[in-house]
Amino acid sequence: MSQRKLFEEGLTFFESARFFEAHEVWEDLWRVSEGLPKLFYQGMIQVAVGLHHQDRNNPVGARGQLRKAIRNLSKVPSGMHDVNTDDLILQLQRIVDQDRPETVRIVRLK
Repeated sequence: MSQRKLFEEGLTFFESARFFEAHEVWEDLWRVSEGLPKLFYQGMIQVAVGLHHQDRNNPVGARGQLRKAIRNLSKVPSGMHDVNTDDLILQLQRIVDQDRPETVRIVRLK
């Protein structure tokens, strides 16, 4: 399966709030990637894991993973796989700053 199709499969899980499954699919991409794509996938995995922790009422684990995601996603250009990472980072930062659960929506640039 192509990287784009795998990413989209993970995104489908993510959009259905099946964060653990999204993390599993994106981890397969992360393992075979290098450079900025690898950092992007790692950040997306951390978003999914953080939101999984949030859903399981583990705010400390959620904030820790979301902080890592922000740090990694800040290093990649917005638009990888058409994801508006700038918007995603703002959403994640709100969760971390306000210390309360929030729904995260992946905004696409296309």
